[in-house]
Amino acid sequence: MCPRQLIVILLLSLLVLPGCEQGEPPSESPPVTQLDPPEPGGILKVATRNSATTYYLDRDETPAGPEHDLVESFADAHDWQVEWMLFESTSAVLQALKEGKVQLAAAGLTHLPSRDEHFHRGPTHTDIVEQLVCHRDMRPLPRQIEEMAEIDIRVTADSSYAEKLQSLVNQHTGIVFEEDPRTTEMLLAEVAEKRIDCTLADSNIVQIVRRHFPHLEIAMNLTSGDWLGWYLPPEHQALAEMADQWRESTEGQKRIAAMEDRYYAYIGEFDFVDLRALNQRIGERLPHFLDLFIKAEEETGMPADLLAALAYQESHWDPQAVSPTGVRGIMMLTQNTAESLGVDNRLNPAAAIDGGARYLADRHQRLPDTLPEPDRTYLALASYNIGRGHVLDAQKLARELGKDPHSWDDMKEVLPLKADKRYYPQTRYGYARGYEPVHYVQRIRNYQDVISAAIEWLPLEDG
Repeated sequence: MCPRQLIVILLLSLLVLPGCEQGEPPSESPPVTQLDPPEPGGILKVATRNSATTYYLDRDETPAGPEHDLVESFADAHDWQVEWMLFESTSAVLQALKEGKVQLAAAGLTHLPSRDEHFHRGPTHTDIVEQLVCHRDMRPLPRQIEEMAEIDIRVTADSSYAEKLQSLVNQHTGIVFEEDPRTTEMLLAEVAEKRIDCTLADSNIVQIVRRHFPHLEIAMNLTSGDWLGWYLPPEHQALAEMADQWRESTEGQKRIAAMEDRYYAYIGEFDFVDLRALNQRIGERLPHFLDLFIKAEEETGMPADLLAALAYQESHWDPQAVSPTGVRGIMMLTQNTAESLGVDNRLNPAAAIDGGARYLADRHQRLPDTLPEPDRTYLALASYNIGRGHVLDAQKLARELGKDPHSWDDMKEVLPLKADKRYYPQTRYGYARGYEPVHYVQRIRNYQDVISAAIEWLPLEDG
């Protein structure tokens, strides 16, 4: 399998996930007729779309996604159960809302005047811009609207993108486009494979998908700023008011911030060279070590995709890697750490991966059981990088500054102070490059997202 074919499979694994049935909901599901919100203990019926920016099942077959997290939090606040209905397209989501099959549509929907005419606008949660995305090898890339003429542009049918392009067609000569029944993610894959010239996509979708397809290039922004949010049927005024109140509440703001941190904030600036190399090495190098990462997960409980991301950050999966400071191997273990783990040969990938996994598991186990995930894992990674003593110093400093030592959000601010002469002289372990573990964890989270899509599809070395 060539790396390019593998990349397409990686994206498809984000779009079609196990246990998620798409299409029209079962015919026996009765229409939603009540105008009042559900009673406590009742059911909130929600339409969404299966994608990385809305709702999906993760590698443990647990529901996840930005829309999932926010809707579930809103429902929990009112003691409701959520009944999710998954559809293949935005138009199908809105049709279900129009037909009264659901009370809420949460599917990465742009708030548009044309939609406001038919539905009640619910709360917003993510600001985006619509972007024209082409292949980076396209020459010349369209950088002005007038340069979009005669380009093969395809967009998801009945979408905000089609509406935007139609407005440009009405204002400029030569611009043409085709509506396509496929999802935006699939059309981005088509652009990456040079099967079509360009497509339109929301910036949050581009941010996630571009890591799997580094050759995608943002040619230009076509809007100055839009909001994604929920829609409700016009007759559900009371439910809409409850949703707005939840969004403006302290809890609602907290949940939106947590969603942004979990799915977007860590991705950072796009690095074409880094992500191109990662995707190539997923096909060329990772299969040689994947069985070792999976075995390490079975023995330590540390997820295989996390261990693979950690190893990539450390060595780019080079079992012979040696740093100027003397750390060695695919997991870049120090001599002292290797000896404490019983690893005799750090350049042996099986021994190094086993040792690195046990070392990370030890960092993880030493943290309080009450510390919630994913903060516990992020602090364990920071400890792997900078040392447990420096992390303990930073946690003590966090308490003195009124910060939460068990919150990664707070610790991201405090750890860099270990390099600040106003603070580190008072700490037990002294100076450390405390900004490094912050970037270290961010990069590993980014790599893990890309790698996790590959693990179910890659062959094992002996397979």
